[in-house]
Amino acid sequence: MLFGSTEMLGTGVNAQKRCVAVHHLDAPWRPSDLEQRDDRAIRKGNEVAKHFAGNKVDVVIYAVEKSLDAYKFGLLHNKQLFISQLKNNNLGSRTIDEGSMDEKSGMNFSEYVAILSGNTELLEKARLEKKIASLESERQAFVRGKSVTRYKLEGIMQTVETNNGFITRIGKDVEAFNARVQTAPDGTRLNPVRLDGFQPTDPVSVGKKLNEIADKARTHGLSEPIGSLYGFSLLVKSETTVKDGFDLVQNRFFVKGEGEILYNYNHGHMASDPKTAATNFLNALDTMPALLEKYKSDNEKLMKDVPTLKAVVESV
Repeated sequence: MLFGSTEMLGTGVNAQKRCVAVHHLDAPWRPSDLEQRDDRAIRKGNEVAKHFAGNKVDVVIYAVEKSLDAYKFGLLHNKQLFISQLKNNNLGSRTIDEGSMDEKSGMNFSEYVAILSGNTELLEKARLEKKIASLESERQAFVRGKSVTRYKLEGIMQTVETNNGFITRIGKDVEAFNARVQTAPDGTRLNPVRLDGFQPTDPVSVGKKLNEIADKARTHGLSEPIGSLYGFSLLVKSETTVKDGFDLVQNRFFVKGEGEILYNYNHGHMASDPKTAATNFLNALDTMPALLEKYKSDNEKLMKDVPTLKAVVESV
């Protein structure tokens, strides 16, 4: 048998090896003090409890009915409510009440207060309040979860609608390109790039002119037309970046679709080789089918979750 105060035995004492019970002869002023007392026995290394008591330790609290003990347990009750709900950050009801916190802390001071008052109706009231608070917490969690699901569903449907717009516009560009594309006798596609104010049409000359535009064009952030290919506008745009403290101007090239979508190849950068540069815009148009499939695939993945999300939102 070991006697001691909370200050003497509450912390730093490893006497749990043969401890079979904890007896609280008074009520401490802090909820943590009661926990510290219990932890002298309810902890790893208690061999007696493990081998002979089903790994359990009896905890006995002594108090006198209709005395100041009820007042002290009332203080403990209020303190524990405030501490537990703030630490767990899951205040489910609109008033501070223990709710399901007691299940986590292992202490229900409101029931202690009711027992010590000698009023069984007060005890029943405390238990009902605990049940109500638990149900209120569950309801609040359900409402929050439903709101989160609604926002997620709205975001998905908005994304799907946006993607459908891209699918429609890209689809029309693909149809227009397939209807206009020309092929040589050997089956290869022709690349009839036309640059504004530039007469030559051979690939080398066109490529050199494009490299010249890439070096000298300054559009100040605007997209300016420079020619056409199969009825699609060809654009150049000057973009300024800062590197090592200096402004660096880079020109990027795009093909403008009939639905105002800009397609590019190699991130819009022009190849230095003239022949390769001449095929930049044709290669940009070749990206349309893959881009179209990407938006369709994205929508298919998004729509898989819609039935489940709708069921949650529409649930009562």
